[in-house]
Amino acid sequence: MTGVARLKTLIRAQERRQGARLLTAAVTAALVAAAAVLLLGVSGWFITASALAGLAGSAAAYSFNFMIPSALIRFLAIVRTGSRYGERVTGHDAALKALAALRPQLFEAIARGPVTPALALAGGEASSRMVQDVDAIQNRFVRLSAPWGAGAGLTAGLGLALLTGWTTALAIAAASALGLIAAALVGRWMAQPAGRAVQAASGEFKTQFAALAAAAPELQAYGVKGWAVDRLAERGAVLEQATERLAWAGGWIMLTQSGAMALAIVGVMATAGAASPPLIALAILAAITTVESAGALLTAFRHKGAVEAAVERLGELLDQAPSASASIATPALRLPSVDLTLTPPQRLAVIGPSGAGKTTLIERWMHLRTPQSGEAALGGVDVADASPDAARGLFAYAPQQAVLLAGSVRENLKMALPSAGDDVLWAALEDADLADRVRAAPAGLNAPLGENGARLSGGERRRLGLARAYLRPAPWLVLDEPTEGLDAATEARVLERLAHRLERTGQGLILVSHRPAPLALCDGRLTVSSLSPTGAVRMSLQKALETV
Repeated sequence: MTGVARLKTLIRAQERRQGARLLTAAVTAALVAAAAVLLLGVSGWFITASALAGLAGSAAAYSFNFMIPSALIRFLAIVRTGSRYGERVTGHDAALKALAALRPQLFEAIARGPVTPALALAGGEASSRMVQDVDAIQNRFVRLSAPWGAGAGLTAGLGLALLTGWTTALAIAAASALGLIAAALVGRWMAQPAGRAVQAASGEFKTQFAALAAAAPELQAYGVKGWAVDRLAERGAVLEQATERLAWAGGWIMLTQSGAMALAIVGVMATAGAASPPLIALAILAAITTVESAGALLTAFRHKGAVEAAVERLGELLDQAPSASASIATPALRLPSVDLTLTPPQRLAVIGPSGAGKTTLIERWMHLRTPQSGEAALGGVDVADASPDAARGLFAYAPQQAVLLAGSVRENLKMALPSAGDDVLWAALEDADLADRVRAAPAGLNAPLGENGARLSGGERRRLGLARAYLRPAPWLVLDEPTEGLDAATEARVLERLAHRLERTGQGLILVSHRPAPLALCDGRLTVSSLSPTGAVRMSLQKALETV
């Protein structure tokens, strides 16, 4: 199943789940359109008939029944107002509830899916897709009631027009149909390409903005703020042009509606000449509101391109869904090329020159990058065939550059163990030699970190990532350059506490480092020499491990 097909399945599931609300929105939209047409038509008839009765003399004025038309007008006004409120509340309620359920499903599908699309997705583009594209799908839910409103408005308008003759009703129907056809063609030729361009340009603009914002210190240091502003202005100009084209398309769509109204009025005047003036007024106003009742449908034509582009862009994230994979029975790690089998609590150092592929190798084992068949096995299962969830569950990972949430210390730590109490969190911080720093903060565990830990130093961010890895209950602890950037005294404390922790927990250790002190913790070394153009990692066993 393609990603777009998977997304449409998720959307249809939400449509079924919100079926009662969507049906209520559709019924109330029909009531709004019908009441609006009847209200304006009856009002036109009533005003014209009242004027003619007054001109006919006092006897005719006294005999004219004002009460029933007045009561009907008030009733229709109440129905229209109440139904409009009901349609907006239920329609948007259904859309917002559907999107609230859809976003976590999309995120989960992306997180559980292949890693290649996720790694290729820039931060701004990810934000655009998860926020803007999902919001665009909201129009799909909100506009589901549009055909009901247009149909009810047409039915009510034709019913009133039949009071003046079937030819008048036919003229209004023909004008409405021509207006819808013209609007649909304008939407297809102008609005849809423009809507797609807006979604794409918005994603590119946000990606560029996020990249430049992250590089703000460097831009200041190198004096290239002007270049950055120009780059952002170029992306903004593209987005502005696409938005302008979409606005023009919307204007042309509204022009088709105005043209359809004019045709309907001409048709009424041409076919209702023999009818009484009140009925002619009724038919003219009914013609206007009949065409106008299709307004929501015309808006749907305008937004169709954006919705389709959003579905396609989100569908790309769901492509190549992983097939059913093998489970893993034991945490044993087998490297066939060097005839090495590891089990906790053994400790392996992965060494080699920078760029040789050390991080790539270990992240393949954890399914954080696409694994290569035959490179490693977990519990006797080839990593490439193993379930991503099962493989990742074997490792607690502290990468070189740990990503921190823009939240508190507590929130970042609980990513690894949501059920952890404060005592467990403090113990992990102690082992990472960060507890004193957090205690010194006025808010303690609730201290805010800023964007990606901006309020911490580089060494503190690294140790917070280390503490987070300590909290994850996994057979293997994987540390990538855990003491890089630390002074010698801090490094010594971190490593001493790490050694005690490993003895206490019985975890195995896989460590990547260029520094001699961390390497001393390990009883075996795997040398990674190079990463080939095909992605294969060349490795050799420098120091064998003792059997545990």
